[in-house]
Amino acid sequence: MKAIRIHQFGGTDVLKLEDVPEPVAKQGELLIRVRAVGVNPVDTYVRAGTYAVKPELPYIPGGELAGEVVGGPRAGQRVFAVGTVGARQTGACAEFAVVREETAYPLPDHLTFAQGAAIPIAFGSAWRALFDRGHLQAAQTVLIHGASGGVGSAAVQIAAAHGAIVIGTASSDVGQKLVRDLGAAHVFNHKDATYRDQIRSATGGKGVDLIIEMLANVNLDHDLDLLAPSGTVVIVGSRGRIEIDPRRTMAKETSITGMMLWSGGEAGLKRVYAGITALLARKALTPIVGSEIPLAEVARAHEEVMQDGSQGKVVLIV
Repeated sequence: MKAIRIHQFGGTDVLKLEDVPEPVAKQGELLIRVRAVGVNPVDTYVRAGTYAVKPELPYIPGGELAGEVVGGPRAGQRVFAVGTVGARQTGACAEFAVVREETAYPLPDHLTFAQGAAIPIAFGSAWRALFDRGHLQAAQTVLIHGASGGVGSAAVQIAAAHGAIVIGTASSDVGQKLVRDLGAAHVFNHKDATYRDQIRSATGGKGVDLIIEMLANVNLDHDLDLLAPSGTVVIVGSRGRIEIDPRRTMAKETSITGMMLWSGGEAGLKRVYAGITALLARKALTPIVGSEIPLAEVARAHEEVMQDGSQGKVVLIV
């Protein structure tokens, strides 16, 4: 089969399209004919060798996919799946991949494979950030930075579906329209020097109950000023260090917490995806795909996923 393999850590030039043996599913696993692969910033960190976890070389990248089950009682079923069997170098960027059976979820017929590949990490991360770590409740106000991106667009829809008042930020007119169409009550351009003042005005000066933060190294210190009393910032992404004033958390008794999808554990993830699949089946959520790029052009996908101003998910088509 054709697959992308990485033999050494480095830039996008280490992404090689090669012929490799087709993986074999063991007991409790499924062989998937891959149709689409989701691309995430973490994929670029792992490829560069800067991530905390380094896979054994060579490896096939990609941790989320959509495709069809090959063989067994679920043969032919359309699924989306998260967490390929990485220890055996069977990543998603290939014509076939192996996943644990319990991590493959039915993909509704009204969604494309590209949309399916946009679900696992973006929607799973958004759900955990909003509810597991942010404890969002109906009628609360949530600020979602980077709301037009993969995780952001998922978070807007999920929060709005649960009765929250959503404030989103996006840097382009197209991105702002998308966020508004997905259910945000207020949308602001985070490149506007006055956008934080606009957020305060939109909340009547009270501030927001929850902030979903995609770029903590830029925004975290300012986030603390935007929080309402007892509010929380959930850090979903950061690309460096930042200095903050801890005193800003004291008078309003606010909190800063981190989030990583995999830290939810198997039981936690099962609960997360049960909620997501229920809303998908009712057509209450729409995965947003910003770019569909051929597998052979994976280097372009790794570059695009790190650009500002994205609309939806970057997806590789196999």
